[in-house]
Amino acid sequence: MNYFRKLAIIAGVLWIIYDAVDFLSFPFTGSITATDYLVSVSANAGLVGTGALLLFIGGACAAGIAISLYPVLKKFNAGLALGAVGFRISEGVLRFVAVCSYLLLITLSQQFVKAGAPDSSYFQTLGVLVYAGNRWVGNVASLLAFSIGALLYYIIFYRTNLVPRWISVWGLVAAILAMLSTVLVLVGLIAPFGTEQVAIAIPMLPQELVLAAWLIAKGFNPSVIASKSPQADS
Repeated sequence: MNYFRKLAIIAGVLWIIYDAVDFLSFPFTGSITATDYLVSVSANAGLVGTGALLLFIGGACAAGIAISLYPVLKKFNAGLALGAVGFRISEGVLRFVAVCSYLLLITLSQQFVKAGAPDSSYFQTLGVLVYAGNRWVGNVASLLAFSIGALLYYIIFYRTNLVPRWISVWGLVAAILAMLSTVLVLVGLIAPFGTEQVAIAIPMLPQELVLAAWLIAKGFNPSVIASKSPQADS
């Protein structure tokens, strides 16, 4: 098994883990969306902490995907490859920040319960700020970094035919839609991680799973890898 085949398998496995831990985290972090979330988070601190750990793993996978793809992509367009790895690593960092907000909510909720769960206090104000920070960082900023990074490497995939053209086109469209969803949130037309944002960004999920399966089963186009012909910037 050659070096580039190993990189394709590593990237594919990381993509599957990345998507899987996001889904697995939902049942663990569900108490954060409860009406009385400070009480709920305090009562389910262990579950929320587990969800945070899963999301932390996802952030590490985001950076790992970028790093595993970079040696391949830089041979065809060093500028786009560097941009892709930069944005995907930024996504990982932003996801780590979002995870920290979950941990802050655990501490805040425990102090809130210890204080007797007062009806109106600075605990609620802090809770709103921490929760809003999690939504903006985790579901807007990190998604924007992700979608820009994805757009850059799908441009390379499309130009070089490293993976089948239909996968690249699907990825380009999905990345643009994900980027659009964050823009719509930023201008206030839809809510962060609301039904509308999920519906617009969701095409990226099956696309990534298909790409991951392809990379594990087939790898990058061997004839393109063998040519090692850098693509000219447009």
